[in-house]
Formats: sequence, C-alpha cells, structure tokens
Amino acid sequence: MKIALTGASGFLGSHLVPLLAGAGHEVRILARSPAAGTTPSNVEVCRGDVLDPDSCRRLAAGCEALIHLAGLVSRDPDDGPLMYRLHVEGTRQLFQAAAEAKIQRVILASTSGTIAVSTTERVATEADTYPFVTVGRWPYYLSKIYQERLALELSAELKLPLVILNPSLLLGPGDARFSSVGDVWKFMQRDIPAMPSGGLSFVDVRDVAEVFRLALERGRDGERYLLGATNMPAREFLERLSRLTDIPPPWLQLPRELNILGAEGLARLAKWRGVEPAIDRPTVEMGEHFFYLDSAKARDELGFAPRDPQETLRDTVRDLQARQRAGQEPELGSRRWPRATSSETDRSNG
Repeated sequence: MKIALTGASGFLGSHLVPLLAGAGHEVRILARSPAAGTTPSNVEVCRGDVLDPDSCRRLAAGCEALIHLAGLVSRDPDDGPLMYRLHVEGTRQLFQAAAEAKIQRVILASTSGTIAVSTTERVATEADTYPFVTVGRWPYYLSKIYQERLALELSAELKLPLVILNPSLLLGPGDARFSSVGDVWKFMQRDIPAMPSGGLSFVDVRDVAEVFRLALERGRDGERYLLGATNMPAREFLERLSRLTDIPPPWLQLPRELNILGAEGLARLAKWRGVEPAIDRPTVEMGEHFFYLDSAKARDELGFAPRDPQETLRDTVRDLQARQRAGQEPELGSRRWPRATSSETDRSNG
C-alpha cells in the first residue's frame, strides 16, 4: 500500500514509519525541513507544510491511504490560535487533497483527551460526548475536539473512509523532543512539588504504532478507538517512578484548590525572578482530573494488545537516564516545554 503520512519525525511517527516500511508499504512523508540521515528506499520525503494546499496535494497524489499525525502539543494558552490553525485548518487542507487523490483510507491521530477527561473517577468509552466544559481552559484538547468534529464532517461530505485513534499519554523510548514524556522528566528533576489527586491513562508508543498499522486494514469507517494500557492514580504513577529512579515522590498533598493556587504562586514568583516556572497552572489542573478510559473496542476490533505498563515505565526511565548521561536534555527556556500529554507529534513534520 502507498501511504501518505504527516508527523513522521515526532514521537509516534518515528516508531510508525519504520514499522510501515518494514511491512513493505511505500511511505511518503511530509516534512518542512530536509530529512536527517538516510531513509529506507520505500520512504519518500515530500517537502511542504500541512497549511499549504499545494504541499498537501503533492503528498496525497497517487497514495491509497493517509495517516495524519502532525500537530502542536502545548499547555501554553498563548499557543491556542496556532494549535487551532494546525489541527483544524491543516486537517481541512489534507482532507480536501485526499479526496482529490481518491484516498481509500484516512487514519487520524487524536487524543483520549477529546473523550476521557473527568473531574470524577469514572472510566470513559467511545460513546461519551465531548467534554467541552471540562477542557474549555485547555486549548490543546479543545482544538483536537474541533479537529475530530471537522474530520467526521469532511469524511461524510467528501466520502473519505475515516478511522480516528485516540491514544492516552504516550510513553516509552525515543521521545526526542520530550513532547510526551515531559512529566516523567519533571519528576526525575524533582519539579513536581505536590502529589496530584487525579488519575491518568498511559500507553506504550510502540504498541500504538502497531495498532495504527493494523487500523489500515481493520478499522471501521467513521469510528473512534480509545487506546490506553492502564488507568492509574497519579499517586501510584509517581510511586512507581520513584521505585525505578530512587527519587522520592512528593510528600506534600493538598486539596485541589490549594494545589492550583500553589502553582499560580510559583508562576508569579518565577516571573518576578525572571525565570520559567518549574510547573504551571494547566499542568497542575490536569493532575487534578481523571483521564481513565476503556480500550475494549480497540482490543476487540483492531487487535490492540498493550504490553505490561511496568515495562513501558521502565523503558521510559532508562531512555531518559541514558539521554541525560549523554547530555541530551530538553531546552527548558520556553513555556512550551514540557508539552501536553497526548498522542501527537510536533509540527516539524507537516
């Protein structure tokens, strides 16, 4: 199969491209800059941008499938307009180009945060409605909801077969930009001052890459699939990281409101000192919510088979420790890092 793909150099894309190429597919990737190193003979690089209609047409021409991963993941409210343009307008350009090229299958990478976010400890399924009120202050998740809605509308209008995959927090080795493992890194840097009271879901990026490959053949048109390996209280998550790193978890536990106020106070203090805050209000707010989900539909229909979550945590920590020893630490001079927990890649490809 000849596959057009955006977001190839991001966390998920860096695992998915070699998987597709290794399975014998021809892959054409959209890139805004020249590819580093060598690419397999069945991987073609198409220079361009998802916001440019001509780039999207060149990407889609002659392809049978489109996998759309590219976007921006940020917790900075100032990035809201850019995320909307990339996720919504970029998707519009790609889908129109895909329809012109008579693409036979579109796979859209979304996030479990368009479905599975709650102030209470409940487990979401694909039947849940969009949590507009809950995520209204978080422009990343809001822009992804608008992206999903547009994708479903365009799929029906343009007669494009569409499958939406909604992974939870991606962990595992190889997150070169720290775009998804940033909170694990923050724990390792002792930058989490208080124990969150919420809960999260996470999944191994290698298992998600495999289910994207499977969805090309098994995904049902017009369906969404939640992908998560486990639901875990934040306390247990940090305690497991503590056992893997020998770093003590935060001992302070405050009521939700005080945790958020504390984050605001730390942000003001950091601003007064002219430095970036170790943790921001959106991060703390998210830590007070529950991101629990049920992946039964993906297991039954797509063959989703996540590995032991402890293996994922171990490999994530080992990868970060190895890069720390090699001096490959993230740039901390921008509020855009660490970025929001999600399935998406950076904009650097598409």
